[in-house]
Amino acid sequence: MERVRDLASMNKVVIFAKSSSCMCHTIKAMFYDLGANPEVHELDQDVKGREIELALKGLGCNPTVPAVFIGGVFMGLAKDVISLHVEGSLKKLLAHD
Repeated sequence: MERVRDLASMNKVVIFAKSSSCMCHTIKAMFYDLGANPEVHELDQDVKGREIELALKGLGCNPTVPAVFIGGVFMGLAKDVISLHVEGSLKKLLAHD
């Protein structure tokens, strides 16, 4: 859990993903389209990926990816982040420093 918190606070936007997931690809593309430069941790390519995935499950992530953090705060999974984007809140969160 500590590792997830540390990684999540290292950049404005942090996404825990898997390179094989089309939903992860969609969420990453959405953030790039919004002009954000997310730090992406591909769990299937990380030697500690399984450990991070278990920690994300501990946070209530099911499925575990894509898990999005903004400003070190867990924003949710794909459906949560897409909802924020549709309602216009995501852009505001990204602009807020």
